[in-house]
Amino acid sequence: MIAPLANEATIDRLLQVAVEVFAENGFQNTTVREICSRANVNVASVNYYFRSKEALYSQALTFAFLEANRLYPQDAVYDLSLAPEKRLLLFVTNFLHKLLNDHHLGFHTKLITHEIANPTKALDEIIATAIAPQCALLEEIVTLLLDSKANQIIVKRCVLSILGQCLVFKHSRSIIDKLFPELIADSTAVQASAEHITQFSLVALTQFTQANEVLEL
Repeated sequence: MIAPLANEATIDRLLQVAVEVFAENGFQNTTVREICSRANVNVASVNYYFRSKEALYSQALTFAFLEANRLYPQDAVYDLSLAPEKRLLLFVTNFLHKLLNDHHLGFHTKLITHEIANPTKALDEIIATAIAPQCALLEEIVTLLLDSKANQIIVKRCVLSILGQCLVFKHSRSIIDKLFPELIADSTAVQASAEHITQFSLVALTQFTQANEVLEL
């Protein structure tokens, strides 16, 4: 009988390697044989532990999100005793650092980006378990910053506007590295960019609030 710890070590190794290979090649162009070869395990291991390539891919995506959240926990963002402005700054800072961490999360963020650009059946589960809760958290913060009676369509547009300001640093990384490298040169620069996004967003949200107050007069 195989010891439970041996099972866990094999599963962990398969997931680590799967994240790397899927990130490099995408789902369609990745083979189970390549993953097993690089993980130094028998090809039958994928069927034994995961049942299929699709299930391995889905768990690799989940693993990537969990690893990102482990390195950048968001506990403080949920602290209702903090002002919503502070919670927004914490959210944006966390998200931006997570997106731009190539050292620890290079393959993880690349895999997640790959899945969003070329979605598979696994995306629905990832949206439900990882992405939707983050959007709901940001919606809560934005609603507090506007007001409790804010139009939910406007709230959702504001949420996407804030996320978009962060995501441009990831999806346009090659351009930013050439045109404005000082904006993300190191952790201090990333923090400054996060503070800018937050301040820019707060000013915009204030304009929405003032516009609503004028309409109500």
